[in-house]
Amino acid sequence: MHVQEQSGPGDTRFFVSAGPFDAAELARCAGAELRGSDAALDGAARFSGIAPLQSAGAEQVSFLDNRRYLPLLEKTGAGAVIVAPAFVDKVPAHAIALVSKTPYLAWARVASRFYPAPPVNPGIHPTAIVGDGAVIDPSAAIGAFSVIGARARIGAGVCIGTHVTVGDGVEIGARSRIGSHVCLSHALLGERVTLLPGVRIGQEGFGFAVGPDGFETVPQLGRVILEDGVEVGANSTIDRGSIRDTLIGAGSRLDNLVQIGHNARLGRCCIVVSQAGISGSTELGDFVTVAAQAGLIGHIKIGDKARIGAQCGVMSDVEAGADVIGSPAMPFREFFRNVAFLRRLAKKPAQDRGREKDD
Repeated sequence: MHVQEQSGPGDTRFFVSAGPFDAAELARCAGAELRGSDAALDGAARFSGIAPLQSAGAEQVSFLDNRRYLPLLEKTGAGAVIVAPAFVDKVPAHAIALVSKTPYLAWARVASRFYPAPPVNPGIHPTAIVGDGAVIDPSAAIGAFSVIGARARIGAGVCIGTHVTVGDGVEIGARSRIGSHVCLSHALLGERVTLLPGVRIGQEGFGFAVGPDGFETVPQLGRVILEDGVEVGANSTIDRGSIRDTLIGAGSRLDNLVQIGHNARLGRCCIVVSQAGISGSTELGDFVTVAAQAGLIGHIKIGDKARIGAQCGVMSDVEAGADVIGSPAMPFREFFRNVAFLRRLAKKPAQDRGREKDD
């Protein structure tokens, strides 16, 4: 099957679009300043969508946030371009400049204006099962073959996808979106929480004692609390606490395939990238970043705004604001000095390496 590539994103088979919008409306929603030639600004231009610099047309908006793509900016056919103040003079004369000190943030706002989240269609699908005592706001949507447990509470404007299991007593705050095949138990969700398909929240933590005849499970009696605005990526798992709650702070973003162990606590606006694992009872401060495939052992503390590099093995506390990488984790500069030293050592003749070792 041959599929012709579109000039921009937003295939109407999958995405609901809004607009068109004029430049003033886009500037308002982006928090940007309008600049351009008199001809460009005085025209009655209206914009119908967004597109990359290299394919955008006169009715589309594009953006630049990396000087590497300046040649594309100078040749673009876009009718409007979001740029930082330093690049305004590179915008072609035919285009309107939407000038912002944070062009990527402005781009996110403009893209969301053209492609808002799909509306919630209230109602409970006939195939859904609702347990005794469950409270579902009339404005919520419950998808096909989903199960809402006894005493669960579903807030206003919540959208629950297909084949979702919401356990007994679980609470989901207003305007949250729960993807297909999500399983929730022992959990309290704030408002505007987003769970992508396949997320598992509230299952037993990895807790056991060693007895004379083998392992004996330790009851996991805590909960999972997701504060307002948390987003959890596809197929990620968050264990419930053992004797206290597992907590994900407001605004935090977890990527796909992330594992959070029991009793872990993440502060506000943390980022945990794909395939990273945070062991039980580890605590992250606010605005911590954990890069892909990093592993953190249990019972350690990571300070505010610390950054953990990709594939990092963290075995002890990390100070606030620190940047660490490697396994075991060490400061960035120390790690790269060690790498450089090993490379130099590997290039030396064998007799020199032996003499250095003797010294």
